[in-house]
Amino acid sequence: MLEIIYRDEHLIAINKPHGLLVHRSPIAADASEFALQLLRDQIGQKVNPAHRIDRKTGGILLFALDKPTEIAMQQQFMENQVHKKYLAIVRGHTPDQEDIDYPLRKENGTLQDAFTQYTTLKRAELDVPLGKHATSRYSLVEAVPTTGRMHQLRKHFSHIFHPIIGDRTHGCNKQNKLFKETWEMETMLLHASHLEFTHPVTGETMQIDAGLQPEFSRAMQIMGW
Repeated sequence: MLEIIYRDEHLIAINKPHGLLVHRSPIAADASEFALQLLRDQIGQKVNPAHRIDRKTGGILLFALDKPTEIAMQQQFMENQVHKKYLAIVRGHTPDQEDIDYPLRKENGTLQDAFTQYTTLKRAELDVPLGKHATSRYSLVEAVPTTGRMHQLRKHFSHIFHPIIGDRTHGCNKQNKLFKETWEMETMLLHASHLEFTHPVTGETMQIDAGLQPEFSRAMQIMGW
């Protein structure tokens, strides 16, 4: 059963578990369940994604319940009119605040502007040796992407040498192996925590928040946060 965190006549939002695809995809033939179908079956009504988040990312996923709302919300996302916040656990101790202004390349080779702001919320140093280091350091960050590029946060944190834990594509293989072997954890520790946007029908300012999924909460406990 999916956790529904907001619903009205036009919109519905769930707290998507890590590892759940938004919809069927030819590049993920191993998946047997999809948020789109699960939610449709759960509420007995057709739903359409207003945006996308990665399969391995948990948190807020917004759907439209009618075509005009779907089109209007997708337009807001494309025009970067939706304010998004994410929580991530990354390798190392990050600065208190930082702006990442680093263009990202599309599949066709074109460079796109990409901008992320983040704030460090907590830091931890665990008595767990890794490589030449006697301890392991981590940070909890709140990230605000002001552009919406594919895998933007994953690529940006990798670019500044603080990759997101559990990110197999852009992350640190040694850290991912450590988490798997030490804590039996393979979850990518990236969570879509907050959305703020204008309701396309009522015009009111909407704010939706999603609590952490269980594995992210377990990682917080491991860190002593």
